[in-house]
Amino acid sequence: MGVLVYIESEENKYKKTAYEALSYGKALADKMGVKVSGLVFNCSDTDSLKKYGADKIITIDNSDFEKFSSKKYSHALAEVIKSENSSVVILSSSADSKFLGAHLSGITDSSYVSNVVGIPESISPFVVKRTCFTNKAFSSTEMIDGLRIISVSSNSFGMIESFNDSTVESFSPEKVNSNQRTIKIEKETGSITIADADIVVSAGRGLKGPENWEMIESLADTLGAATACSKPVSDMGWRPHSEHVGQTGKPVSSNLYIAIGISGAIQHLAGINSSKVKVVINSDPEAPFFKAADYGVVGDAFEVIPELIEKLKDRK
Repeated sequence: MGVLVYIESEENKYKKTAYEALSYGKALADKMGVKVSGLVFNCSDTDSLKKYGADKIITIDNSDFEKFSSKKYSHALAEVIKSENSSVVILSSSADSKFLGAHLSGITDSSYVSNVVGIPESISPFVVKRTCFTNKAFSSTEMIDGLRIISVSSNSFGMIESFNDSTVESFSPEKVNSNQRTIKIEKETGSITIADADIVVSAGRGLKGPENWEMIESLADTLGAATACSKPVSDMGWRPHSEHVGQTGKPVSSNLYIAIGISGAIQHLAGINSSKVKVVINSDPEAPFFKAADYGVVGDAFEVIPELIEKLKDRK
């Protein structure tokens, strides 16, 4: 019995959500009184994982796994689960991990719960707290006996260092053929991705045109934030679709979300509801976003943002 954590990586680097998942797995393993292992695909860095409490690091180095495939990855995970006699599998909340979780649940006939925001309230019965109704509420969900798969919501648990001199073992799964093909990968261009960002600066049609985004990027650089946009902005080609956040775009679970010139359509609000603090800057005092915001500024973004940037630079 033990906890197995899928350590997500890209181009030989771990994502922030991978460290959060491992921190969660370590805390859960301690509560259950079992060991925690981390599973790594094609990433040579194992030392950094020791900081977050892994008792064992299992590596799969195989060109067959260079590009993500839910079928190949889930079958490899299933083999490791059987080999390690794992009772709980921890995943992050990325799009790939959610795809993986559903596939793994199907082939292992196990329970799967996404959007989990805390360590289980109890182990017997096994009850986890998760967000529901597009992050407007919480539910306590009991997971039945057998293998349990948990997807941890971004920025809900944090990265907690707990050094452990982990053992490292390699694993060679059986070859699995897949009819999934990667046609194109569109990468985010910013230095900080939306998925990994603690702070997100987002803007909408109130910016009047793509030529004014330099102001948004300057604010994001000052705060060490990622940039994002509303659906109409990406539809008009002002910003890449990789920056579109909302129910039909990327969900955001940042610690701080700043919305500039975004009215607050219900689809947009559904995608950012799990962000902890929401700040709105809009010239329209009747904009729906103000009802969902923790803080609001009624004013012209072209006057407010430059002054905000200067104040932030002075504070630094």
